[in-house]
Amino acid sequence: MTPHPSLVLSDEVRDALAAGRPVVALESTIISHGMPYPQNVAMAVEVEGIIREHGAVPATVAVLGGRPRIGLSGDDLELLASHEDVAKVSVRDLALVVAREAHGATTVAATMRLAAMAGIQVFVTGGLGGVHRGAASSFDVSADLTELARTPVGVVSAGVKSILDIGLTLETLETYGVPVLVHGSDEFPSFYSRASGHPAPNRVESAAEIAAVMRAHWTLGLDGGLVVANPIPAADEIAADEIGVIIDQALADLDRLGIRGKDATPYLLGRIVELTDGASLTANIALVRANARLGAAIAVEYTS
Repeated sequence: MTPHPSLVLSDEVRDALAAGRPVVALESTIISHGMPYPQNVAMAVEVEGIIREHGAVPATVAVLGGRPRIGLSGDDLELLASHEDVAKVSVRDLALVVAREAHGATTVAATMRLAAMAGIQVFVTGGLGGVHRGAASSFDVSADLTELARTPVGVVSAGVKSILDIGLTLETLETYGVPVLVHGSDEFPSFYSRASGHPAPNRVESAAEIAAVMRAHWTLGLDGGLVVANPIPAADEIAADEIGVIIDQALADLDRLGIRGKDATPYLLGRIVELTDGASLTANIALVRANARLGAAIAVEYTS
C-alpha cells in the first residue's frame, strides 16, 4: 500500500517498504514516559540495532513538530528521551498534537494506527495496555484494546502490563475477536514475569507459525490486529509473587495521591522501579530486547 501522505517516512523506512523488505514499528512512549534518562535513549538505540541485526528495518514512531514520523534519527531519539515537553499521545490525541505542531510520543494504540497508515504490519512494544484494576467503577480501559480490534497490525509484547487486570483484559480481547498467541508457553505472561495464572489462549512455537497466522487472519478478511505474547526470558524475570507485592504497594500509593488517567501508568512504572531498586527497569529492558528479536524474525517471515 502507499503510505498516507500526512506521514513523514525516513529514507530507510520508505525504501524498505517500497522494496517489500521487512519493517518493524516501535512505539515512543516507552522512551519518553516509560523509562528514566539516559537508560531510555540507550534502550531505544539498542533495540533498533537488534532489529537491524535480525534482518529487518526499525521504524520508531512519534509526532515531532506536529508531523507524524515513521523512522527516527539519533537526534530524534535523544529529543524524545530528554525533552521536557513531549506529550503522551494516544489515538484521540493525534489531531490535537498535530494541529499544535507539538512533540508527542505514541502509545501502543497510536503507534498501531500510524504503522498501519504506513503499511507496516509488525510492531514491537514492551507491554500491552488493558483493563485497569477497579475498572468496574472507573471504566478505565486502554485504547490499545479497541485499536487491536480495528487495526491490522501484529503486536509483539511481553503480555499485558502486570499492573492491570490480566484476566479481564483477555476476556475483552476475546470479545473483540482479537487472536492471542503465546510464544513457546502454555501460560499467558505478565510482563515482568513468565507466569500470570491465566492459560495461553493459543500456543505457537516459531516466528514462521506466527507469520502464517497473521497472513491467514487478513487473507480471510478478518478485522483488526493480533496479540503475540512473548514471555520475558527466564533469567531476567521477577517472580510473580515477588512483583505482586510491589505492584500492590504502587497501586496503593497511586490511590493515595489521586493520580488518574494517562498519568497513572507512567507513575506506576516509575514507582515500581523505585520499590525494586531498579530491578524492574532491568527486567523491562530485557523483555524489550527479546521482543525485538522475535518481532524482527516475524517480519522477515511475513515478507518472505
